[in-house]
Amino acid sequence: MDIIGKTFGRYEIGELIGEGGMAMVYKAYDTQINRSVALKILKQEHSSDEEHTQRFLKEGKAAGALTHTNIVTIFDVGSFEDRPYIMMELLEGQPLGDVLMEGRKLSPTQIISIAMQLASALDYAHGKGVIHRDIKPDNIVLGLDGESITIADFGIARMAQASDIETTQAGMMLGTPRYMSPEQASGEDIDGRSDLFTVGVILYEMVTGQKAFDAESMPTLIMQIVQK
Repeated sequence: MDIIGKTFGRYEIGELIGEGGMAMVYKAYDTQINRSVALKILKQEHSSDEEHTQRFLKEGKAAGALTHTNIVTIFDVGSFEDRPYIMMELLEGQPLGDVLMEGRKLSPTQIISIAMQLASALDYAHGKGVIHRDIKPDNIVLGLDGESITIADFGIARMAQASDIETTQAGMMLGTPRYMSPEQASGEDIDGRSDLFTVGVILYEMVTGQKAFDAESMPTLIMQIVQK
């Protein structure tokens, strides 16, 4: 069901600006305070699935507990037409993944700045008990200034102090394989050090222009990460 042009509460829904496996992202407008925002809403085919719904809402809970200049700001979490949504900061810029895919060279100053911002944001998140578990270039938005970054997706983040039951079973591998730590690729328990390993992988890619781990098949990729 197309929701473009619809209004609910204080929000007017505008154009579609992004789509992932679980959710759609629309540009929306907050009429009460005259601000453009991003509406992330679970796809209709997933809205009746309890695990998808809980994982989606956990993103809002995880990111909503964090206030950091390099982490996307969550404004509201709710339900629209029986589909859960997250209303968040509208980020201007380009995913770092697109920048690297285009083969654009980043200067040493840019690379160091991006790495320091990532480390600062994750240090803060880990201090709040939140482990991201899916840091990757596509989840990092590079600002229009070409240097400031924002971590945008906490879809599989784990809150270490959460009282709710985990929606994933032990040993289940979550995240983007190319950027996983060895312990995550092995399906083991992880902590904040796993996120930091991924920062190193991304740093390697920014510096060299090459993937740190590259293979044509998933088993070979996992073997590279775990063994090499």
